[in-house]
Amino acid sequence: MFEGKLEKLKDGFKQLPGIGEKTAERLAFYLISQDKQKGLDLAELIRDSIDSIQKCEHCNMLSEKSPCHFCADDERDNATLCVVEKSQDVYLIDETGVYNGRYFVLGNLISPLDGIGPKHINFPKLKEMIEKENIKEIILALNPSSAGETTMAFITSKLQNSARKITRLATGLPVGGDIEYTSSKTLASALTHRNEL
Repeated sequence: MFEGKLEKLKDGFKQLPGIGEKTAERLAFYLISQDKQKGLDLAELIRDSIDSIQKCEHCNMLSEKSPCHFCADDERDNATLCVVEKSQDVYLIDETGVYNGRYFVLGNLISPLDGIGPKHINFPKLKEMIEKENIKEIILALNPSSAGETTMAFITSKLQNSARKITRLATGLPVGGDIEYTSSKTLASALTHRNEL
C-alpha cells in the first residue's frame, strides 16, 4: 500500500490522460528508484515547459512563441482555416501533408452536461479571425462525438449567413476497414456522407 509522498506522486500521475492505477504505480516507483538527478532533471523540464509555453495570440495554439510557427509561416494558404479542438490536433493534421492552411484551436467542445457552453470555445476570437483575414473556407475538423456535432452545429449556425464555404471532415469507414466489423452508426455515417466517383 502506497502512503505519504509516494501516494501523492502516484495520484499525480493518475491525473494524466490514459494513466490508470497500475501505470501510475509503475511510473512512481520507476522515478524514485532511478538516479535522483534524472528525476530532478525531468521535474525541471516539466516546470520549464509549463512556464514557457503560452497560447498563440492569433490561433490559440500552445506554443513557445506568439505568433506560433504556423501563424508566422508566410507559405501557408491564408484563404482556408482549419478549426480543431486541441493543439495536438494541429500537429496530427499537419503531419498528413495534405493541408497547408491556417489553424484555430477552440480549446473545448460545447458540452452542456459538463458545463461547457458557447462562451468556453473562443467563438468571438474565431469570428474575428475569419472576418479580419478574409477566410474563404472553414474546415471543422472536430471529433464526430455529440460534443463535436453540437459545436459544429453552433459554429455553422453563427456563420451560415456569410459567403464562406464551411466543410467538415468526412466520417464513415476507415481506410483499410472491413464492413463486417463496422458499427451500424459508423456505417450509417459512411452512407450519409458518401462521395461520387
